[in-house]
Amino acid sequence: MALAAKLQLRQAQSLVMTPQLMQSIRLLQFTHAELERFIDEEIERNPLLERDGGQDDAFHGEEAAPPDGAKSETGEEGEWFRDDLDGAAKVASQFDSSLENVFPDDPGIREAIAPQLAANWKSGNPVVEGGEGFDLEDVTAAAATLRDHVAEQISFCLHQPGDRMIAVELADALDESGYLQIEFDELTNRLSVERARITAVLKTCRTFDPPGIFARDLSECLALQLARKDRFDPAMAALIANLDLLARRDFQALKKICGVAEDDLLDMLAEIKALDPKPGAAFVTSGMETIVPDVVVQPAPDGTWTVELNPASLPRVLVNQTYFAHVSGHARDAGERQFLSDCLQSANWLTRSLDQRARTILKVTSEIVRQQDAFLTSGVEHLRPLNLRMVADAIQMHESTVSRVTANKYVQTPRGLFELRYFFTASLGSAMGGEAHSAEAVRHRIRQMIEEETAAEILSDDAIVDILRKTGIDIARRTVAKYREGMSIPSSVQRRREKRALATAGR
Repeated sequence: MALAAKLQLRQAQSLVMTPQLMQSIRLLQFTHAELERFIDEEIERNPLLERDGGQDDAFHGEEAAPPDGAKSETGEEGEWFRDDLDGAAKVASQFDSSLENVFPDDPGIREAIAPQLAANWKSGNPVVEGGEGFDLEDVTAAAATLRDHVAEQISFCLHQPGDRMIAVELADALDESGYLQIEFDELTNRLSVERARITAVLKTCRTFDPPGIFARDLSECLALQLARKDRFDPAMAALIANLDLLARRDFQALKKICGVAEDDLLDMLAEIKALDPKPGAAFVTSGMETIVPDVVVQPAPDGTWTVELNPASLPRVLVNQTYFAHVSGHARDAGERQFLSDCLQSANWLTRSLDQRARTILKVTSEIVRQQDAFLTSGVEHLRPLNLRMVADAIQMHESTVSRVTANKYVQTPRGLFELRYFFTASLGSAMGGEAHSAEAVRHRIRQMIEEETAAEILSDDAIVDILRKTGIDIARRTVAKYREGMSIPSSVQRRREKRALATAGR
C-alpha cells in the first residue's frame, strides 16, 4: 500500500474551558470572604473596575447591579450593560465563551426574578459625614499575642541575659494552646548550656500567666493550674495521672485509685472542669471569620416564605465607562487601546458572572425552602430527606451546579443560621410503609431521648431501636450507635455511671 500525503476536513465538537468559564465556575463555590478577596484582586488588576462607595467622582462608574427591566432606586429604567462593544454578544465572541456554557440548563439571563434580585442587590460600606468609608480596625491596636505576653513577663522576672535568652527560646517553642513543643536535648546542644539551667528557667516560666503555659502535655497543664490554686494534693495527683479513666467515666476505679469517697471525687471532677486545657488559646486572634448569610428567609403575610438575597453579601461592583472613554481617547498606540479593550471586556464578564451567581443562589435556595417548608414551620423533627439530584431536577439545572452553589453558603431563617448543605440529609425507610424519614431528624430524636433519661432508666442502643421502630422509623442498631458516636454521646454504660454519680451527689 503506497503512502501519500493528503488533506482531510473533519468537523468535531469539544468543550473548551477558557479562563473566563473557569472563573464563572469558581465564583459559584466562593464563600463571601473568598468572593470579597477575589473582587479586591480584580479591582487592583483592572483599572476599569471599582466599588461603589457612594462618592460622586469626576469619573463615575456604572453600577453592575440591576438587570434590564429592573427599577432603580429612583424609579427609572436601568441598563445592565452599557458599553461600546455591542453588549454581551461581542464579549462572548471575544472570549469564545458565554455564560450559557456555564449554566447550560439555565440559559435565561433575564428571568422573572430580576426585579426581586435588583431590590436585594444594593449594598455598600457605611459612609461617614465626610463621604469616606470608616473602618474601626484601621485605628484600633493589634491584639497582643501569646509570645508578646510572655516576653513582657520575661523582662520582669528574669535578670540574667543568659536566662532571658533561654526563656525566649522556650517561648518561641510554644504552640497556640500554650504547650511547649521542644526537646531539651536539642535546646541544650543548640545553646551550649547545662540542662539544669534550662530546667531552672523553665520552672520560672511556668509561674507566668496564664496558668498552665509551658506544660508539655495535658496532665502537666492541669497540674500547674491546680498547684497555682494550692489544690494539687496526692488524691488530685492520682486523678490527673489517670485521665484515661476519667474519659471513660470509670468512677469506681477512680475512687479506689484516689482513695476518696464518691462525694469528694465529684468535687474533684468539678475542679477539673473549671480548669483551662488550652491556656494559650485566649491569645489566638486569627483564623476566625464572621459568617455572613447569603440568603435571608422570612415569613410572608400570606403564610408562605420570602426568599431574598442578603444585601451585605452582594458586592456592588462598577464598570467605569466614563473613565474608559476618557482614557481610550488619549491612547497613544494600538497596544494601549487593546489593553483597555481587554480590561473592559473582562470587567463586563465579571459583572455578568456575579449577576448569574446571585440568580443561581436565589433559585437553588428557593427550591430548598419549598422542599423543607415543614422544617421552617415545625422544626427539625419535620426535616425531609433531600439530595442534590432532587433539587437539580426541580429547577432544571445540573447536579454539579447545585453542589457548587450549596457549598459554604449560609441561609438565615427564623430558626437560625444554617449552611445550605444542612438541608440535604440521607433517607431512612419507614417501618410502616409511610414516607421516609430524614437522618438529621432521627439524630435529633435520639438526642432528645437520651437527654430525657434518668439514672434508673438508661436507654441502650437496642432500646432506642425499639422505640424508633414503634414510631415508624426503620433503623438498625449499628446506625443508632453511629449517630450516637457522631454526636459525642457516650455509651449506655458510661451514661449510667455518670448519672448515678450525679444523682448520689444531689441527695
